[in-house]
Amino acid sequence: MTGAGDAVARLVRDEGTRVLATLVRVTGSVDLAEDAVQDAVVRALETWPRDGVPANPRGWLLVAARHRAVDVLRREAKRLGKEAVAMPAVDPSPDPPSVRDDLLRLVFTCCHPALSLDAQVALALRTLGGLSTADVARGLLVPEATMAKRLTRAKQKIATACIPYRVPSADELPARLAGVASTIYLIFNEGYTGRLSLLAEGVRLARLLVSLMPDEPTALGLLALVLLQDARRAARFRPDGSPVLLASQDRSSWDFALIKEGVELVGQGLRRTPSTPNAYVVQAAIAACHDLAPSYAETNWNAVISWYDVLLTVTDTPVVRLNRAAAVAERDGPAAGLALVDALTGLEDYPWWHASRAELLHRLGSASAFEALERAQESGLPAAHVAHLRARVRPCGSRRVN
Repeated sequence: MTGAGDAVARLVRDEGTRVLATLVRVTGSVDLAEDAVQDAVVRALETWPRDGVPANPRGWLLVAARHRAVDVLRREAKRLGKEAVAMPAVDPSPDPPSVRDDLLRLVFTCCHPALSLDAQVALALRTLGGLSTADVARGLLVPEATMAKRLTRAKQKIATACIPYRVPSADELPARLAGVASTIYLIFNEGYTGRLSLLAEGVRLARLLVSLMPDEPTALGLLALVLLQDARRAARFRPDGSPVLLASQDRSSWDFALIKEGVELVGQGLRRTPSTPNAYVVQAAIAACHDLAPSYAETNWNAVISWYDVLLTVTDTPVVRLNRAAAVAERDGPAAGLALVDALTGLEDYPWWHASRAELLHRLGSASAFEALERAQESGLPAAHVAHLRARVRPCGSRRVN
């Protein structure tokens, strides 16, 4: 695909997420909305590179998807011998608050407590994040076939249980908070694989969640976490899209207003959790350690590792231990970090585990670094990160880096 074609594809993909949220509200069916939006997206990818991008891309997709949904409903009604089902008209140029509300409603629909937490997060990533079933499976560390069945069951349950498409009332919010928070954070993280619009989407949704639950530590911690990470966005990528590691980032380009806001939110979250740590507040505290360090060399790795130890008391997962191992490698050296990484189990198909091994083996001058890099690529490490590692890790693997 040409550079212009790539730009069109990204635009269609990003706008398609918002159109899907609106069409679910209009049709009341996740499946019907997905099919209709997919048809509209295909048409856009066929016509926009040739005819040019319309002045209102979202409106174009919304109208095209609605027409497709109407056609499907009419055909189904005719097949069943029923009268055609009327569908309310949609405004192709909704104001931004309406669009955000549609997205939040879709998050809460996907995160209904009638669904398991795993199903909630998977369904929201598939619909809101626009990820393929394979991408969702890889991100949640389960086989693709298992994920496909999980998604099908979740959508069937929404349909059969007539789960409403709305932001729940105040007394219903706590039961959905865990799924919603996980989903928003995973959507934000997906932005760092190349879909940068999802970074802003994640921040926006996190702010909306705080507006709904202003005293909830999970909401405060989540917003703090995404702000403290998003503050580094300008320094995190080169113009060609390749990543810049934290150690090499130009800290003068960080957004210090976001850092200040994030640190204040961490303080609020900690005050609301004096005895029981909250996972998002603790993760935000770790991010704050990085953002407040004057330079990478001056990072307080003891504090970072201590916060990871606290995090393990509330969410002891292999991924948390992998991140802690990376911090240990910075404080105690690559050999100490590699020992912890190699002791982890359950991450054989997780690309960042292989990428961590590749980096640490490279620092140790091991020839096995290139093999670990190949496994990271096979497991789905984003192309930009593969290119970054490949520029450092050579097949000989003999060059030692301090």
